[in-house]
Amino acid sequence: MLRPRLVAWMFPVGLMALGAGPASGQNYPGKPVRIFTGVPGGSLDLTARLIAPKLAERLGQQLIIDNRGGLISMEIAAKASADGYTLLLASGSLWTSQFLRDHVAWDPIRDYSPITLLVTSPNILVVHPSLPARSVTGLIALARARAGELNYSSGQAGSSSHIAGELFKSMAGVNIVRVAYKGQGPAMLSLITGESQVSFPNAASAGPFMKSGKLRALAVTTAQPSALAPGLPTVAAAGLPGYESSAILGMFAPTRTPAPIIHQLNLEIVRALNNADVKQRLFDSGAEVVASSPAELTAAMKSEMATTGKLIKDVGISTR
Repeated sequence: MLRPRLVAWMFPVGLMALGAGPASGQNYPGKPVRIFTGVPGGSLDLTARLIAPKLAERLGQQLIIDNRGGLISMEIAAKASADGYTLLLASGSLWTSQFLRDHVAWDPIRDYSPITLLVTSPNILVVHPSLPARSVTGLIALARARAGELNYSSGQAGSSSHIAGELFKSMAGVNIVRVAYKGQGPAMLSLITGESQVSFPNAASAGPFMKSGKLRALAVTTAQPSALAPGLPTVAAAGLPGYESSAILGMFAPTRTPAPIIHQLNLEIVRALNNADVKQRLFDSGAEVVASSPAELTAAMKSEMATTGKLIKDVGISTR
């Protein structure tokens, strides 16, 4: 199996920031901090590179973005020293992989110390304009009347568009056939050309086609309306109560990292996320800043493990 190419991005400290990290009662950090994350160009990588310069200034040390790929990064971080110099920026696959694969080399609760829930990215329920459905209830009624005739396109198994689609099918009690693609791009092309009729892409992918009229947006998958999809109701409010699905990204340290270091990192990462320029650039990429406490990230993980884990088992989703 080919190993993902290692790409490291180093963010130097500005001269005025040297030694300017906030007081924490410790000498941390005394050397560069490395953030392990996904492959170059993805949402994980983009988020890491947007917050790293601000974080480097505040900590007074270089931040190194190490693009090992998701699964490899998770395993490295789980085994790293708990000293605050190894961090992990990860998506929900950190806590759902255990349901999708026969074996993973980490335990999402046991092996990591949550720092903050960084951002959330909603999916958008969209249909091809030729489909007569103009609402969530209309789509459900149509899918029930034409059981097994409608297709929905999604990315790879376990992706946010896949989970959103299967959750919709399960809760609505409809038979819409999944057409799988290697990524969101091909899945979107399938929908635009009419090969499929329904999809649940992220807001960044769907936005341009919604504006051009090539797709009709029905609802957003988050529990609350999203500024990334102004004017759209939630799936839950539009006809499927209790429905909620979105992609979230979090920052972690190895388990047993000292509490003062976790506190310091949370404080400074939250500060970086709330920088106006960083927040706007993340928004433009299709992500909304959350900037939570460690406890809130833990709660989000456990909630998704309970709901998404059950769905994965019930539907039989697998990446084995």
